Amino acid sequence: MALTPEQRAEIAAQRNIPQQTSRPTVAAMEALLFEPIDVLDHGFIRVVDYMGNDGAIVQAARVSYGTGTRRVSEDAGLIRYLMRHRHSSPFEMCEIKFHIKLPLFVARQWIRHRMANVNEYSARYSVLDKEFYLPDLSQIATQSATNNQGRGEVINPVQAQEVLEIFRRDATKCYQDYEELLSPEQGSVARELARINLTLNMYTQWYWKIDLHNFMHFLALRADPHAQYEIRVYAEKMIEILKAWVPHTAAAFEEYRLGAYNFSAGMLKVLRRLLEGEAVTQENSSLTKREWNEMMAVLGRSSS
Repeated sequence: MALTPEQRAEIAAQRNIPQQTSRPTVAAMEALLFEPIDVLDHGFIRVVDYMGNDGAIVQAARVSYGTGTRRVSEDAGLIRYLMRHRHSSPFEMCEIKFHIKLPLFVARQWIRHRMANVNEYSARYSVLDKEFYLPDLSQIATQSATNNQGRGEVINPVQAQEVLEIFRRDATKCYQDYEELLSPEQGSVARELARINLTLNMYTQWYWKIDLHNFMHFLALRADPHAQYEIRVYAEKMIEILKAWVPHTAAAFEEYRLGAYNFSAGMLKVLRRLLEGEAVTQENSSLTKREWNEMMAVLGRSSS
């Protein structure tokens, strides 16, 4: 359970406070504000604030005062142009702030995206809840034979259950030790020390604010099929939020970033040779084996 009934009541009260504003708003985002979206077993994402919309991107690109008499199709076309040619500053005019609850090991991957503002729950100041992430049996897999930082084949259910019990046992025991260290009988060890033996599947929370340009960069990397499952599910939920917030930008993002592939200069030379009917192999292509295999996969051809 991601939120307690008391927390949900607090959120409902927050949503019911009327706000008056002259700034542009997005109806779909107003409906999403403060509402938790469950992720994994105890995690969630909440939009707590946002600034700007598709119109703000167009306004910044044209340095205009308002919408004027332009048609929606013209704005969508401009946004697609900006996305296609990798312009960044117009998209930086929009910002979004999230409240996110996530496992510690996911947070350590997430924090690598440095172009954001972060304020994390302090385990020096507060006591962490007894909540830790336990993967579904379908997500417990062997080490990949081809990807040094990824998973391979899912292991059989009996072995997976044994692994799950190890995760559960270790996290439970470490949290019990954490509670014991904090107890008066142990002299109430400082929270900043008591936390140090907790497992990486413990949950943390933070506020995370980022501009739209860098948000899309985060999504392009973390929604990729090669990203770790536990961070990818957060990114996939956030793509749905992106669609609600800036639908024209989201459509262009899916077209030119998520659904696209960038060819290197060497790959383009190979593609031209292939289009001319030349028999090109990896050996005579000047591409490395990895580049060749990636290109053939994109083209839907055999890499042999």
